[in-house]
Amino acid sequence: MKVLYCTSEARPFAATGGLADVAGSLPQALRARLIGCRVVMPLYEEIPQNLRDNMKFITSLSVPVAWRRQYCGVFEARSGGVIYYLIDNQYYFKRKGLYGHYDDAERFAFLSRAALEMLPYIDFRPDIIHCNDWQTALVPIYYSIFYSNNDWYKGIKTIFTIHNIQYQGKYGKELLEDVLGIPKSAMPVLEYDGCVNMMKGAIETANRVTTVSPTYAQEILDPWFSHKMDGILRDRSWKLSGILNGIDVNSYNPETDNDIYAHYSAEDMAGKAVNKRELQKRLNLAETPDVPLVGMVTRMVAHKGLDLVKETLDQLMWETNLQFVILGSGDYEYETFFREMQNKYPSRLCACFGFVPELSRKIYAGSDIFLMPSKSEPCGLSQMIALRYGSIPVVRATGGLKDSIQDSGDGEGNGFTFQSYNGGDMLYAIHRALEGYAQQDGWKILVDRAMKSDNSWGRSANEYIRLYRELLKAD
Repeated sequence: MKVLYCTSEARPFAATGGLADVAGSLPQALRARLIGCRVVMPLYEEIPQNLRDNMKFITSLSVPVAWRRQYCGVFEARSGGVIYYLIDNQYYFKRKGLYGHYDDAERFAFLSRAALEMLPYIDFRPDIIHCNDWQTALVPIYYSIFYSNNDWYKGIKTIFTIHNIQYQGKYGKELLEDVLGIPKSAMPVLEYDGCVNMMKGAIETANRVTTVSPTYAQEILDPWFSHKMDGILRDRSWKLSGILNGIDVNSYNPETDNDIYAHYSAEDMAGKAVNKRELQKRLNLAETPDVPLVGMVTRMVAHKGLDLVKETLDQLMWETNLQFVILGSGDYEYETFFREMQNKYPSRLCACFGFVPELSRKIYAGSDIFLMPSKSEPCGLSQMIALRYGSIPVVRATGGLKDSIQDSGDGEGNGFTFQSYNGGDMLYAIHRALEGYAQQDGWKILVDRAMKSDNSWGRSANEYIRLYRELLKAD
């Protein structure tokens, strides 16, 4: 079986979020299971030179973009044993930043068309084309309109994965012919709520639609979560499924991670205490080994639950003897709040701003409890990483958080959960975690269970393979 994985970002080449982690890890897991998976993505300006130096030019071609044709170079690179095809066009991709440009619709229309046009040139005919988020949503649309009846392409199946339904690729209808190159007769495929919606078009045309956790697949059928896409998804629910993401357990491994202060394992936890002490020292927190340290690594935006934290943190700091550290950036409102709280509770609370990968790993390794009170969370990777490092998650039971964290109240779970999006419910869950921490013998058992949770890509890859095979058998 051969799979082409289409993405707008992938580690180690270019990354802004969780999609890059998935695109850098899932193809490796598929390849390890003898699936011939290759990846296509843009050759961005921001790709480091040391990675560019190992790329090989394969071919060039002319790609139709509406009424014009554009140069497309195809470069090949390898990472983790997987072949990556990087699409070169300096006009579209030689820029600062992956997204947020005025012509993103045209840039990713070019990528989507190039991913299909290049296939005969590189002599790779996939059985499955697996596309991700709105940036490659045009691939199944273009395939359906222009390629499905071509003898060379005929019979290829398409899958579209929604990583976050909030970002749908919505543009004015005037782009349909002149920018996207789609005939007016196909307008009903993309038209939704008065505009062109690329995600809607992919849901219509792809053979299967997946999202990144089973719970999120159910949630997006509800208007509260769906950002107005629930009607379309309910009509196509027969093709919708949810597969929980995994993490790269080789990268996130406290036994080998060189970004943390000391290595440790579930069998030998001595290094965990060292990480806590050194993190406290670095962040100017009191070096008190017995005081529970609560960590957060997050974007500082409302849907990550920061409004619940803002509502309750002062009360929590007054009522309990804990330390709190947060790393992230985002809305001015939340950054200002955490600066004020840091000044109010010196030696107990530290706010770090920005994206600092090595510090995030030190927080996972040095914290006792990891807080994720998200309003919505399609999958979430932080809670899985926290488990790997023995930091017990306190999460709201939504999306992938619900699928990966089971409440330890029954003596068998790996964290603490709360149901309602409510500050009082979150506080109660934190208090339960603190009570558990006070009982160190039981806490050690919980930490051991957390660290042995299986969040590797192996399980997820097997589910994708099962989906691929079912789709190919459907003919």
